[in-house]
Amino acid sequence: MFLYQLLSFFFAASKKEEDSSYDLSLYKRGDLLEVPRTLFTHFGIYLGDNRVAHLIPDILPAITKDKSAIAKMVTNNRLLMGVLTKVASVRVDSVADFAYGSDILINHMDKVCSQPPLDGDEVARRAEKLLGSVTYSLLWYNCEHYVMYCRYGMAISYQTYQFCTTVRKIVFSRTSSYLTALCGVCFMLCLSCVTPLTVLLTALISFTIWMAS
Repeated sequence: MFLYQLLSFFFAASKKEEDSSYDLSLYKRGDLLEVPRTLFTHFGIYLGDNRVAHLIPDILPAITKDKSAIAKMVTNNRLLMGVLTKVASVRVDSVADFAYGSDILINHMDKVCSQPPLDGDEVARRAEKLLGSVTYSLLWYNCEHYVMYCRYGMAISYQTYQFCTTVRKIVFSRTSSYLTALCGVCFMLCLSCVTPLTVLLTALISFTIWMAS
């Protein structure tokens, strides 16, 4: 109970005070809404009547059963701690709570995805069917996977793809292979463990990175 009260105070102190208003006439049932949030873009499906279904990590369900507290807008701190603990759910919030003060893009992914969008009612039905707790993964099942499945019928994430591509470019580069070989040599010399096995492992790892670059 003390932990919950402490976290509640922390979350309340960090909550945005700005209460942005949004023109609800711009949104249709089944629209894919997109907003920048913290270090990534957040996605949701508009259900109509100022309701947005979205998959979002949230630490509170793991530490309290107070439904009124859980139903409040998920702050950035709750979200980031939910990511670390892999606690998430598909929930319904108002447009303002979903956007968290950010500008909203409508159906921007229609220009990116090669698959045509499904009918708006079908998109919304899929979104509503998946409401509740889910197994969260930052790379393999996040808010973008959820909305892409609902609107296009395929659970993919362009953010995840771009992230993995960037990591691959950094890790599997010629510079990385040089650094790996150098670190391996320094390690063997500092620990005086220059043996055929350590030399072979250093060469093999460096060669693998080189070939993958």
